[in-house]
Amino acid sequence: MKARVKWVEKSLMVAESGSGHGVVMDGPPEHGGRNLGVRPMEMLLLGLGGCTQFDVVHILRKGRHSVTRCEVELEANRAETDPKVFTRIHIHFILSGPGLTEKAVERAITLSAEKYCSASIMLAETAEISHDFELVV
Repeated sequence: MKARVKWVEKSLMVAESGSGHGVVMDGPPEHGGRNLGVRPMEMLLLGLGGCTQFDVVHILRKGRHSVTRCEVELEANRAETDPKVFTRIHIHFILSGPGLTEKAVERAITLSAEKYCSASIMLAETAEISHDFELVV
């Protein structure tokens, strides 16, 4: 896997993934940024959300469960001093699907957290990661 991050000016960066997709990252004004994009640490948190959501939906569909909605809300705390690593991350899943059961969702989330989600497993080295979910009709 490859990626490229090009500094544009001040705190503004343009990142390109190995698959050719781009994203703008920037810092806050107090650090020379103009607030034109997500912060790099926000991008890391978003990556975690995308990684675990991908796994959960894939695991459920592979188990022949119909998923019509899956949203992931993340809330994180960071250390007060440098390096300001994530120390706590809570992941809340909101799912819908005809016949979707709590047991199936719990299993998918556990498999993602403990076996498949590289981002989650890596971030768990510094952060306490918790999960919960709600099924919405």
